[in-house]
Amino acid sequence: MAFELRHLRYFLVLADELHFGRAAKRLHMSQPPLSFNIKQLEGALGLKLLERNSRGVKLTPAGESFRRSAQQVLAEVDTAARRARDVAAGVTVRVRIGFVGSMLFRRLPEQLGRFNASHPQVQTELVELNSAEQLEALARAQIDLGFVHTPRVPADLNKALYMTEPFVLCTPTRAGAARRAPRLEHFSREPLVLFSRGASPDYYERVLSLCAQLGLDPPVRHEVRHWLSVVALVSKGMGYALVPKALTESGLSGVRFTAIPETPIRSDVYMVWNERKMPPVLGELVAMLHSSR
Repeated sequence: MAFELRHLRYFLVLADELHFGRAAKRLHMSQPPLSFNIKQLEGALGLKLLERNSRGVKLTPAGESFRRSAQQVLAEVDTAARRARDVAAGVTVRVRIGFVGSMLFRRLPEQLGRFNASHPQVQTELVELNSAEQLEALARAQIDLGFVHTPRVPADLNKALYMTEPFVLCTPTRAGAARRAPRLEHFSREPLVLFSRGASPDYYERVLSLCAQLGLDPPVRHEVRHWLSVVALVSKGMGYALVPKALTESGLSGVRFTAIPETPIRSDVYMVWNERKMPPVLGELVAMLHSSR
């Protein structure tokens, strides 16, 4: 017996839950049919994907390997189905673009607007993900183009520098505060609001290196996943931050942005894509974005 796509979907839900009862509930089915379908899949493959015991379910090494392959197969099937629906609807190409929130202040929406105007057959979709999530989504063919804050990308991906900009000092504004620009030395031991190490290790280390170059030794009190959250916390008086210059366009009240001494440490954004899996029109989009830096 050959297995079917439903077997892969059932297996992936079970691999996520590692519990037959919870997996069956997610799939809106009872537990016996789920168990039967998993046994059918294992029988078709001729190997055990799962180890069952009284405490739950555990993937075998073969199951871990099969899980990755199944995810890729289903992603490609979903992509094929979506593209077929697009053709039927008159949309010949769909381009999915991963982005971090700060890209909204780096001319990306305006550039995509110009591209869409000249390519009416292309439908662009924005998906907000952090840098690590975008690299994973590219590997799974869930997005076609990403904008990440790290040059360290897998060898099978293409990358190009989209823009580079300095960091600026972001401080809260207080009623009655002096109008003159704040001085860095006043913040030497003030709490620092920082981008989460887990969300972007490169940014985390880059900001701390910048602090060291500027003679700052701040305690890191708050770590968040989005630059807008950094600025929002500063506006509430929770500390200060060093943020990319693009954030000066965020429009959030309660903060002021001040230039800092020039250093080699800058905020870089890279375009990342997979040339072997990209829609043909993506090359035109990448060229346009690269030429308009």
